[in-house]
Amino acid sequence: SSSSMTTQTLQPVLVLLSYGLHQAEKGFNALPGSAVLLRYIRESHRNDPGRTLLEVLLALFAVWTVFQSRRRAAREARNFVKLTEQEVDDLVDEWTPEPLVPELSQAALTAWSKTPIIVGPASSRPRVTNALIDPSLALTPSNPTLDPSVLANAKTKEVINLASFNFTLAPSSSSSSSSSGSSSVSSASSAVLITSTGASSNSTSSPKGTAEQPLPGTETAINTLRKYGLGSCGPPGFYGTIDVHLELEKNIASFLGTESAIIYSQGFSTASSVIPAFCKRGDVIVADRGVNFVIQKGLQLSRSTIRWYDHNSLRGPSSSSSPASPSSLVGVLEQLEKEFKRKKTPLTRRFIVTEGLFADSGSLTDLPVLLSIAKRFKYRIILDESFSIGTLGRTGRGLTELYNVPAEEVDMIIGSLANTMSSAGGFCAGSKVMCEHQRINSTSFVFSAALPALLATAASETISGFTRHPEMFTALQENVRAVRAILAGMDTLEIVSHSVSPLVHLAIKAPSSATLSPETRSNNRVPVLVLGRAMRIALFPETLPCMMFRRRKGCYKRW
Repeated sequence: SSSSMTTQTLQPVLVLLSYGLHQAEKGFNALPGSAVLLRYIRESHRNDPGRTLLEVLLALFAVWTVFQSRRRAAREARNFVKLTEQEVDDLVDEWTPEPLVPELSQAALTAWSKTPIIVGPASSRPRVTNALIDPSLALTPSNPTLDPSVLANAKTKEVINLASFNFTLAPSSSSSSSSSGSSSVSSASSAVLITSTGASSNSTSSPKGTAEQPLPGTETAINTLRKYGLGSCGPPGFYGTIDVHLELEKNIASFLGTESAIIYSQGFSTASSVIPAFCKRGDVIVADRGVNFVIQKGLQLSRSTIRWYDHNSLRGPSSSSSPASPSSLVGVLEQLEKEFKRKKTPLTRRFIVTEGLFADSGSLTDLPVLLSIAKRFKYRIILDESFSIGTLGRTGRGLTELYNVPAEEVDMIIGSLANTMSSAGGFCAGSKVMCEHQRINSTSFVFSAALPALLATAASETISGFTRHPEMFTALQENVRAVRAILAGMDTLEIVSHSVSPLVHLAIKAPSSATLSPETRSNNRVPVLVLGRAMRIALFPETLPCMMFRRRKGCYKRW
């Protein structure tokens, strides 16, 4: 009787629940996609009941987390101390901020005071100042900063720019020495000096007593700036390409003797974009161990299979008794051929990547030998001529002109517009198909803003100067020979770069015992100056080569 009474009491509640569930099911079935969800739940529960339990627990945990966060926010709001406006103002007035950096000591201020400061334009012979030249610029704890307005009247000193890439200068009517071409270091130092930024600078640095002369192409660059403005405001493939860009590409292709060319707005991103545009995962790249950092980043971005050969070692032991990882280019290629045959690897894209004039060593690639090896093993060549174009060859056309090799035989020639062309950015020259492929597949060309019109005009003017005044390259080679003749007589220096390289790399070594004094030999104290590894020291009065000091292993600082 008691159970019947309980059933009668709960009957309305059960009916209400049944009606609610029926209405809920009816409303859920009316939703789009509900049938698919129900079928998924039924099949999931039938195949794996434990998964249903796990999903229910996860749903409950999500609901609990939402409510818990709301409760936590409400609890923190109750514990928050509310301040009046007056109390907030008092706390702000009493607060003393901590300095971002600690105060400099007297030793640090003295070191900063001795740091050279360039006053005026950065040319091949800039004027610098510091506390040693002008004692009024010394920093003290009471005066830890330097007012820039003081530099206008500060004492300065003319120095030689040791970080310039001004390899060449067109003859100028304002200097007889530059018009006739300097043949030695002393004659070159008295000539008109081109500034380190080429056509984008304001003027040349002239000898004392003469007026500053505008650089070649200055008026053209100014007119371009007034016509197009400063920036390009868009990538080349969208609306950043204008007529001066197309004219520069045409000039580069005509100057080098290739079918086509493409320009980039940044020199660093040229090689790091060109290589990944053609080399993908699964492709094979064989590269010189001495390539520069930009090429190394491009090889990493390509995600290709990278094999290295010893620096500038094109031919070497490649017999059957050679080790599994041969060091020369021929040995690496033959080892790869054996691996391809053994693994039956499908045909992939294969490239040889190297530099024409190595920036880190000053050595040259034997281009005819490299081309013969590439044709023998059926590899394409990507050649970086960032330093060889504008410095090597009778008319400055680079390694191809130096070795009398047609530029069409090199698949891709990469170069920089910033090193020798008085501008910024880079380029890639080759066939038309290769250049058009980069316009839609090269990341830097597609996503980066185009080269400013001003810099494109500056590069075109520099190329025109190369064509009009080829004698500047003869003067450069004469200076290279003069510098090498002077440095060859120094017992503590060894020239490691190529004889025609405008980048003169010097390795500091211990002198021979024959040139040491008896006191030095008896004390076993060898005077060896050790500079930082690969520290670049460029000495450029007009058309001087760039000198780079390197340190050999085993050399120590001993006095």
